[in-house]
Amino acid sequence: MKMLRFRTSSIRSLNQEIQCTVRLLDDTEISCSIQRDTKGQFLLDHVCNHYSLLEKDYFGIRYVDPEKQRHWLEPNKCIVKQMKSHQPYTMCFRVKFYPHEPMKIKEELTRYLLYLQLKRDLYHGRLLCPFAEAAYLGACVVQAELGDYDPDEHPADYIGHFKLFPKQTLKLERRIMEIHRTELRGQCPALAELNLLQRAHTLETYGVDPHPCKDFTGSTAFLGFTATGFVVFQGNKRIHLLKWADVSKLKFEGKTFYVIGIQKEKKLVLTFHTSTPAACKHLWKCGVENQAFYKCAKSSQIRTVSSSNVFFKGSRFRYSGRVAKEVIEASSKIQRDPPAVHRSNFAQSRSYNSLSNKHLIMNMEPLLPALPGPIEGEELTTECGENLHNPAPSV
Repeated sequence: MKMLRFRTSSIRSLNQEIQCTVRLLDDTEISCSIQRDTKGQFLLDHVCNHYSLLEKDYFGIRYVDPEKQRHWLEPNKCIVKQMKSHQPYTMCFRVKFYPHEPMKIKEELTRYLLYLQLKRDLYHGRLLCPFAEAAYLGACVVQAELGDYDPDEHPADYIGHFKLFPKQTLKLERRIMEIHRTELRGQCPALAELNLLQRAHTLETYGVDPHPCKDFTGSTAFLGFTATGFVVFQGNKRIHLLKWADVSKLKFEGKTFYVIGIQKEKKLVLTFHTSTPAACKHLWKCGVENQAFYKCAKSSQIRTVSSSNVFFKGSRFRYSGRVAKEVIEASSKIQRDPPAVHRSNFAQSRSYNSLSNKHLIMNMEPLLPALPGPIEGEELTTECGENLHNPAPSV
């Protein structure tokens, strides 16, 4: 009988430690070492343990490959096999599934992390809102991070020191100041954050991570998935909402994405075209995961789906986590002393704009796609796929 022999170099490569850096929602970073066979769930658990976060099903880890394509790290697959970039790896911790009813979140810590995500969504132009809503949400951020207005400490233009929106007019800043000085006075950070969550979750773009594409006429559209269903935007206008109960199948072939469903008791087929096959596959996987999370009553109902009409052809994928109803039920059973919430210092917060930075104007431009960028700190994009102050992004 022959003895199996392993090359020493192969054994060494299996045990080789790889550095991972995860950028958190407040732009701080944590690092850890993984091995070649470490799965994605380990990294997500590592971040959640850092926070002492129990309601972790709403969150995920995102990364961008060398072709600038965004991905969600799959928990059941090896990290090394998913990453195509060179070591060390850099990823971002983000909200993946936005809670349909923020009031059902049990712990203040989870609400704070959702608040940080929504603050980013406002700043990057993903959470669009009319003037009145923008002013109220902006005032909630100022109250949460600055506290009550104090004329002895706050100069006349103190709102201008906050970077809240991609475009920010003086008119908007004055209205934010009025609300901050009067309506929100006396609110602690947790209450101001909760008020932001309550108002933001009623907006049409709440939870929408826009995927740029072209419709059948060649017009630019942005597709997204929410707790309610599949949505399509053109500019600031939502032109389609297909509830999850009416979506029968999501599929893709090459760069073409199909949504098949029922509308007014008739079969509906929506067709869209993405820029690359990789973008189309990512769009499809996001749709499959969101449909499973929000539509299924329990995780045992989740099935493996195929990207094609023929099951054994095309890509196959299955969402592997808990569903929304299970997450809410689990939250209601949490019994522990609430963990400490360590909020970002005001002077270090991403919302705070130094006096040397220029004023911005309010964002009422078309919905901006979250396109990835290669270098952290660039003016246009971050490597986690968040658009920064880019009024005309390429799609």
